[in-house]
Formats: sequence, C-alpha cells, structure tokens
Amino acid sequence: MGQEGMGYSSGKAGGGGGGALPMTAARARGASPLSTHHRSRKISRTFNNVEWIWWMDSDALFTDMAFELPLSRYDNHNLIIHGYHDLLFEKHSWIALNTGSFLFRNCQWSLDLLAAWAPMGPKGFIREEAGKILTAYLKGRPAFEADDQSALIYLLLSQKEKWMDKVYIENSYYLHGFWAGLVDKYEEMMENHHPGLGDERWPFVTHFVGCKPCGSYGDYPVDRCLKSMERAFNFADNQVLRLYGFAHKGLESPKIKRIRSQTTKPINDKEDLDVKAKMSTTS
Repeated sequence: MGQEGMGYSSGKAGGGGGGALPMTAARARGASPLSTHHRSRKISRTFNNVEWIWWMDSDALFTDMAFELPLSRYDNHNLIIHGYHDLLFEKHSWIALNTGSFLFRNCQWSLDLLAAWAPMGPKGFIREEAGKILTAYLKGRPAFEADDQSALIYLLLSQKEKWMDKVYIENSYYLHGFWAGLVDKYEEMMENHHPGLGDERWPFVTHFVGCKPCGSYGDYPVDRCLKSMERAFNFADNQVLRLYGFAHKGLESPKIKRIRSQTTKPINDKEDLDVKAKMSTTS
C-alpha cells in the first residue's frame, strides 16, 4: 500500500483550515506510531500552530465526505481513539482499541505518551520479547512480535491513572470502521441514508484491517480486498463527483457518467448542493 499525504483539516473529511494535520503512515511497510515516534515529535514541533495531529493507516479510507468531527467534545482530552470500554477494562482484549485512525492533541502530554509508547517499537529482540509480554497480558492476542495497538492497550491498562483521564474512547461514529461488514452494504446505505452520519449508517472511515495486497501475507484473499477497496474508493469518490454532476457507473466501475444536465455555472451549482443530501442509487 502507498502512503497518505499530509494536509490540513478543519474537522471535515475534506475540509481546509488549520484544525488537524494527518500524518503519513505506511503500516503495510512496517511503519507504525511506535516506529515513527521521532517523526511524530518532529511534526509536532514543526507544526506547533496545529492543535490536533491525526494518524491514519495507509489501508484506511475516508468514506463519509460530509462528516464533521465533534472536536468540542474533546476539549478535556488529548487522545481520541476508536474502541470499547468493556473490552478494554473488563476483558483486557487486544482488540479493545484500534490504532489505525486516531487523533492526538499537539501538546506535551501527547509527546510524553509517545515516549512511553515507543520502547516496544525497535525491530528485533526488543519487539519480539515485548510481544511475549503482550500475548500473556492481553486476551485473545496471538503470539507474535509487539504491535502498536497491543502496546498502547497494555500501556493504558498498566498505567491507567497516569493516562486515561485524557483519553477519549470514541464509538459513536466510525473513526475506525471494519471493512468486511461495510463494503457490501454501500448500496443499501445510499438507498436509506445520507452522508454526514459517520456511523454504521454511513461510515466515516472504512479500514481494511487484515488486507495485505502488497505484502506476502494477509487474512483475506487479495482479490476480495482489492475489489472491496475499489468499492470503498468509488463510494467516497461519488460524494465528491456528484457536486460537479458526475458519478461512477457502479461502485465497482472506474467509468464515470453524467448525472446532471450541463450548466454554464458549474461552480455556482456546486455551492447550492447539500453535501449531506441522499445519493441516487440508479445506474
């Protein structure tokens, strides 16, 4: 998989401004928040006028282009991550949180967290030994080297009083949406719902966990992953294209069709459209 670029966001998936700065990510090549700790510190210091920094895995896509992050909800928190309290605190599950898409405030607290998180990151003996500790501590975790998600869960559980007051576990919308339960329902979503919801009705992020089309292993067949990624991309792309009077002929087709009559004022027409309006499912 490739790397994301960097750009500013005001809290909308496609917005401009100075609210959050997405970081480059290349999990498929082995990079993670653990192994890019020093890069994270450099970005934080370079963009000291940015309030939030957003980590986004290279196998995740924005699929709700009208959703707005409820940033005011997080006034008293510094780390925003998708997960479930019961899985974390009651079951100590290794999938209680998902680190494929999360935000952290550009502040000293976040730098301290990254510094505490990073020691399990170096490849080789350290990561292998740390993996043994994580597997023994976290329910359901297979035996393999340390990963950033397990390391963060372990850190928050073992040092709960130090960190958790500033951590917001978010599940009211899909900051991380597992792809296998979403991509085949896009047409149903288009029929019954509209952009801007961000949850299971119209996922904000579709995350292709377990897909490794560019690697040597994966939990799902490559063909299924690639087909599903195409559907996710076109689902999101249609939300932008329709503002200009176009759409994909189908979610599995790269071909484009016109869905609105030609106009001499396309920009004005675009501004008059509601980005949260329902989308047509007709071909």
